Amino acid sequence: MIKRAPTGAHLALALLCLASPAFAARDNTPSYRTCHEVSLECPVEATTYGYFPQLGPNAFFLALFGTLFVASLAIGVWSKTWTYTLALGGGTLLEALGYLGRVLQHSNPWHKAAFEMQICCLVLAPSFVAAAIYLTLKHFVLYCGPKHSLLKASLYPWVFVGCDFASIVLQAIGGGVAAGGGSSDNLNIVNVGNNLIVTGIAFQVATMTACGILVVVFLWRYRKSRAERHASSEKSDFELSRANGLVSRKLYLFGAMLVLAYVTVLIRCIYRIPEMAGGWGNPLMRKEKEFLLLDGMMIAIASLALTVFHPAFFFAPFSAFRHRQRKSSQHDVTPQISE
Repeated sequence: MIKRAPTGAHLALALLCLASPAFAARDNTPSYRTCHEVSLECPVEATTYGYFPQLGPNAFFLALFGTLFVASLAIGVWSKTWTYTLALGGGTLLEALGYLGRVLQHSNPWHKAAFEMQICCLVLAPSFVAAAIYLTLKHFVLYCGPKHSLLKASLYPWVFVGCDFASIVLQAIGGGVAAGGGSSDNLNIVNVGNNLIVTGIAFQVATMTACGILVVVFLWRYRKSRAERHASSEKSDFELSRANGLVSRKLYLFGAMLVLAYVTVLIRCIYRIPEMAGGWGNPLMRKEKEFLLLDGMMIAIASLALTVFHPAFFFAPFSAFRHRQRKSSQHDVTPQISE
């Protein structure tokens, strides 16, 4: 499923970009079809956002996400954590491209290609960042004790990354429907497409919420079974490592950073629901400070945490799984999603 993600992502990106005609106004009012630069006939207030994107903050995010992409790619190649790198690298690259579009719009808010690029990339990018978070859960459960989890450890990446991919597809379908409505100037169809996009984001929020609940239940059941764990002769790798004094503080630090990344991505997705639900050009969508704080800053914190505190350095079982998998791959006949 993960290996198919790039193709699906490209399809989603293409369909969402086709939705740009839906952003055009009707009759003789200014639109991205007819306006190419700010003028008396095409004022900045008539654009979807209604402002000149600030150069400083958007350039900062462009540089930050570009650096994180290069760093995640370099660490991923070195540590051979390919799937994690695909998810995190894809998310940071899309974020960088999105903010490149906003930087280009600083000098010309009517720059149609830049507008399409930042809309498409910044809508899709957090799904990839969320996928990087989901991919670590399998290894946490296996390390601490899979019997305490309501969901089988191997299913965590399949279920949650699969739902994440479904949210991308749903948003892509919405983009295609909106494109059809925009081309025919049918406002009802445009609204249906926009509602599908909002539904896709809401589905992503529901997926993350379900994931969070499963993790909380896992931790609760783990703590509740303390007496049983002490009496049992079968110990998890975490318990054996802790008994031998081999558990590093890096593990707890990585867990904290993973929670931070989860919370910030969830905040961004929750913000996007009312931001998109109000329709294109609604008052919330035209507030740049809120966007930079609740979208850009949240994903920046998540991406920074997942890159700087990379599991290859801070979560030994994650890297060890890769080496064990390589050694046993010639004897393994069952398909797996690696880290």
